[in-house]
Amino acid sequence: MNSAPLGPQEGLNVLHLFCHANGVVNADQIRHATNEGIAQGLQIIPVAIMGAKADLCFMILGTDLWQMRTFQTALTNAGLDVTSSYVSVTEVSEYAKGMPEHMINERLHPVLPPEGMKAWCFYPMSKRRGETINWYAEEFERRKELMSQHGKSGKEFRGRVIQLVTGSSGLDDWEWGVTLFAVHVDDLKDCVYTMRFDEASTLYGEFGEFYTGMVGTVDEVLSATTA
Repeated sequence: MNSAPLGPQEGLNVLHLFCHANGVVNADQIRHATNEGIAQGLQIIPVAIMGAKADLCFMILGTDLWQMRTFQTALTNAGLDVTSSYVSVTEVSEYAKGMPEHMINERLHPVLPPEGMKAWCFYPMSKRRGETINWYAEEFERRKELMSQHGKSGKEFRGRVIQLVTGSSGLDDWEWGVTLFAVHVDDLKDCVYTMRFDEASTLYGEFGEFYTGMVGTVDEVLSATTA
């Protein structure tokens, strides 16, 4: 019996699966699982990861956690080891209320990956809750002002970088997951570097591990990362 679909009241579930290929990998099974997931309405973005933190990543967006969990199981059955992951949901920030409807929809229901943007990175982050510096002890209007400044910095990279910030409070170890798609690898570096000088990040931002890679088709990613 199929379980009832499970997802947020608005927006999409988002799952990042970071995998290692530590043996024989069945590429046909992975292709089949990907095609089946897409047919069910999932967005599945394969990424070849640079460095030793993972070999590849599958970023999945959808309305049903059961479908996403079935896809995760299919990857492990095909020989991939899921060694790290991140669970979150699309959201509209409390500081962005009043945006035009089309902008709200783009945040809640993004269509990925953006065309022409193959450079990719992901990192989790939270706002600091220290004894002397505590984001949540600031008045709402002050926090809104700082986030507005932060957003203006991001607009400098319009056309070069697409950013998806997803909420993960209560779902994973950090408060947000940040996924960036860019035209060039140094666009990723320049964007993160520039925005870290904003007060919202300089004083209040805490960041987890970064994963960097290239968006490709399933065949491209498997060819680059598996034997």
